[in-house]
Amino acid sequence: MAKYDDWITEEGLIKIEGWARDGLTDKQIAYNCDVSERTFSTWKKRFSSISSALKKGKEVVDRQVESALLKSAVGYTTTERTITTNPDGTQTVKVTEKEVPPNTTAQIFWLKNRKPEEWRDRKETQISGGVEVENKNPYAELSIEELKQLAKDD
Repeated sequence: MAKYDDWITEEGLIKIEGWARDGLTDKQIAYNCDVSERTFSTWKKRFSSISSALKKGKEVVDRQVESALLKSAVGYTTTERTITTNPDGTQTVKVTEKEVPPNTTAQIFWLKNRKPEEWRDRKETQISGGVEVENKNPYAELSIEELKQLAKDD
């Protein structure tokens, strides 16, 4: 029985998908499968079921993070519940709506990645024509004899 036989089962694929969803890297998943990263890479190429499980697991988390980033960028309202126990043993639930303002850093990150032509830090500018450089060498016009004399004077 080959080692991959355990991992191409329904149970094995669920574990792989779960590890991917939890944010583990392929190297960490390979370690969990007790194989080298190279062997795991071969398995991904050989068994579409393993490749699909990884993709499916990673996609879920990627979508969750994208949603959270967008929510943070535009701001949102959240409901906060506080439960207090009264002296008579009853409980009181206090519901408060809380505004979470937009996060500027999330906005910048989103825009730089979604609209890089408009929001990247570096703008490229093309210059046409020539550029002249002025010769600033104070010794350029001196003869060799004059240069030798200057060297002796030092």
